Amino acid sequence: QVQLVESGGGLVLAGGSLRLSCAASGLTASSYRMGWFRQAPGKEREFVASITCSGGTTYYADSVKGRLTISRDNAKNTVYLQMNSLKSEDTAVYYCAADRGCAAIIRTTPKLYDYWGQGTQVTVSS
Repeated sequence: QVQLVESGGGLVLAGGSLRLSCAASGLTASSYRMGWFRQAPGKEREFVASITCSGGTTYYADSVKGRLTISRDNAKNTVYLQMNSLKSEDTAVYYCAADRGCAAIIRTTPKLYDYWGQGTQVTVSS
């Protein structure tokens, strides 16, 4: 059974930092492209960042470039999202997702991902 479990969310002041983790089980993470998405109340789920199987290529939404960093540790089957200089508009539930395959392609559409975590809440207070 495939499971993706996010952790690390919480309440933080604007300008602060958080580090989200996504631990994968039931699959070999190194065989999957991984992504982070977020969903704010009343809004659609949106792409945040993605990383290729090896971790050699990353891609970010314009709204988070320079502030958020995606990384992975395949030995631990874990993907991370380092979030710095947080803004109130970053408030959302953050989800990690796994996309089977290792071709160097970028996927920003949620429906193209095969597995999802349950999400972790990030609240940025101004």
